[in-house]
Amino acid sequence: MNQEVIDFIEALNEPWQIELSTNLRKVVHQAIPDVLERIQYKKPHFLKNGKYAAVISTSKEAVSFTIFNAANLELPEGMFEGPAERKTLKLRKGDSLDSELIASLVSQASSSL
Repeated sequence: MNQEVIDFIEALNEPWQIELSTNLRKVVHQAIPDVLERIQYKKPHFLKNGKYAAVISTSKEAVSFTIFNAANLELPEGMFEGPAERKTLKLRKGDSLDSELIASLVSQASSSL
């Protein structure tokens, strides 16, 4: 666990963003047991074997979660956006997080890293 990532999440303005970001972080650690996390480009990045696996970014009205190496994933229709190699899920206030689905996708995407 990286203190900079903890500080980043705790400094978010909205309680719902803190909760979603904390849960996404837990999901990544569950999916990739040896994940390395760090703040890069002012966002929490998660790496496996030195390669990007996922990133959390926030805006005023959303928490975005990007999965890298996503070209071979079977994704639910309309849930993610972005180019084939990286897919982004945008969560807004009141949205629920399907932790099992996200953990499975992150695990699959990072398996070849």
